[in-house]
Amino acid sequence: MVLTKDPAFADGLGLDIQIRTKLVRFWSYIRSAAIRIGSDIFEVQGGVSRDPLYWINLERNGPLTTIGGFPVRIVSQVGAAKGMQKVTYKIDLSSKYPGQKIVISTFKEFVKVEFTNASVEAFGNTVGMLGDFRTGHTLARDGITVLDNFRTLGNEWQVDPSEPMLFHSTEPPQFPQKC
Repeated sequence: MVLTKDPAFADGLGLDIQIRTKLVRFWSYIRSAAIRIGSDIFEVQGGVSRDPLYWINLERNGPLTTIGGFPVRIVSQVGAAKGMQKVTYKIDLSSKYPGQKIVISTFKEFVKVEFTNASVEAFGNTVGMLGDFRTGHTLARDGITVLDNFRTLGNEWQVDPSEPMLFHSTEPPQFPQKC
C-alpha cells in the first residue's frame, strides 16, 4: 500500500513509501516497509531474528550509509527478555530539512514508520494513506474525496501498476486483486 509519496520531494529527488501488512484473524500489522528517495530503495522487514533484516537497492543487508544522499543510522536495542530486539533506522533529512527524520523501527515482526519533526516544507505535498499533511483528511487518489472507511482507504491506496515496485519480492495480493 502507498503510505505516502511526493515526486517533488527534496528538489525533485522524489519520495515513495510503501508498506506491506499481514492479516492475523481480525487485525493486521505492518510487516515490511520500503522507501525510495532518488534512485535508492531501502526496505525493512520485521522478523524474529535478533539481526537486522533490510535490503538496500535489492541487496540483503548490504552496505547502508545513505539513501538518496541522506545519512542513515542503525540503532539496535536488545531487551531484557530473551530474543526481544528493537532495531531503529534513522534517515536524517537535516541537510535539506533541518531537524527532520524518517524513522523506521522493528520490534519482532512489527514495523513502524514515523516522521520526526515533519514540516509542511518537507511533507506538505505528499499523498497516500497518511492523508493530507495540512488537514489530516484521508483522501482518495483524486485528492478530493474524503475516505472515512479504512478498508476502502486501504484498497484505494493499494500499489497499482503505474507505481514503482519497491519491495525485493512480490507477494499476493497484487493489483488488481484487492487487499
